[in-house]
Amino acid sequence: MLTVEENQLICRTGPGTPMGELFRRFWLPIALSSELPGPDCPPIRLRILSENLVAFRDSAGRVGLLEQYCAHRGASLFFARNEENGLRCVYHGWKYDVTGRCVDMPNEPEPLAGDQAGADADDEATPVGAAPRRFKDKIRQTAYPAREAGGIIWAYMGPGERIPELPQLGWTLVPESYVYVHKRFQHNNYLQNVEGEVDSSHVSFLHREFRPETFEGSVSGQNLLSRAHDSAPVFMVQETEYGLAIGARRNWDEDQYYWRLTQFLMPSYTLIPSEPGSPISFTAAVPVDDTNMVGFTVTWHPDVPLAEEHVRRIESWRGIYAEVDPRTFETIAQRDNDYLIDRERQRTQNFTGMRGIREEDVAVQEDQRGPISDRAKEHLGASDTAVIAMRRRLLDAVQALDRGQEPIEPWRPEAYQVVSLAELRARDVPFGDVARSAMPSRLNT
Repeated sequence: MLTVEENQLICRTGPGTPMGELFRRFWLPIALSSELPGPDCPPIRLRILSENLVAFRDSAGRVGLLEQYCAHRGASLFFARNEENGLRCVYHGWKYDVTGRCVDMPNEPEPLAGDQAGADADDEATPVGAAPRRFKDKIRQTAYPAREAGGIIWAYMGPGERIPELPQLGWTLVPESYVYVHKRFQHNNYLQNVEGEVDSSHVSFLHREFRPETFEGSVSGQNLLSRAHDSAPVFMVQETEYGLAIGARRNWDEDQYYWRLTQFLMPSYTLIPSEPGSPISFTAAVPVDDTNMVGFTVTWHPDVPLAEEHVRRIESWRGIYAEVDPRTFETIAQRDNDYLIDRERQRTQNFTGMRGIREEDVAVQEDQRGPISDRAKEHLGASDTAVIAMRRRLLDAVQALDRGQEPIEPWRPEAYQVVSLAELRARDVPFGDVARSAMPSRLNT
């Protein structure tokens, strides 16, 4: 359990909060590249870390991320004209480039030769006559660096004097045909989702299908899980440069254990265990605000394009992807329709009566005594070892930052080139060897 104070510390991510400051030290996925399909396309609204923003793609194809409200008098730039390398506010025509620089101010008269020569350079404008020279050059719209990788738009919302490289996640380093990317909104605090991702214990219950072939047909790389009978795994956790390597060890037979190795990557990313040769899946839980999050799920193959069978499994929506409204990214199965629970299916086909793994996750995560779980009321056991370790890693990092110690993970981008695994190993193989097999060779030395 966490104290009330610790729970507030780890869950609150708005501007000026300690955890918000920690998140801002990392590159965060914020949108799909496909949401800005071409130069000068319509801008999109975003809300990240309790800040209202707009993203746009300028005439040169560059992505800009600006505060939503115009620096002039606060009109929404969502309604702006995206033209000639900038967003032009429709209220008075002020125009901003991707860096937030005001490049045009057509409603302010140009000074005549010699006019306002003695104007104070700090004056915003004069009550009568022309504006001081270069008034527009003093205006800056809040803007954050944005980059694209792996079909995702990433933002860095931290201190501008030092900006780390993007994390070198495996799916950002392969051709587009090797990758499937997806976005959804969830109406709960980000931490509830991350806790579920690092918890390999719940898969034996929440995601149980009564016929193993049903599970095998809906999720690639989970054949062993569908046949595992041990529902009480032993957890082991190893601290790493990127976060945590989390092992869940299940009994298989007298000679072997079934290992599931989940990677937790700071600040809120995971890799789902997958069998050798199968596609690997990544998840991210990014705070929209304290009671909402945007989730990204990515599946990729390191060596070859994703086969049609893998895409077909994904788009059956029975696995780790939830079907969403393509315009709003809201899940089709949601609280208002009880996540489409089918009690006959629950009686005869699976543990929950719901269609897919992600929909089951969303159902239990969106209301754990509300959108922000009251962790002071929990009763944790050995099966919660990974959840406890993940929370402690975040709390240690946020408390260190509060003391002036910057997190190291953003400055180790190559450390994110890890994979997950799910496989059988001889019983005498220690967890350290299992964990090392999923890390780049540089991290094994």
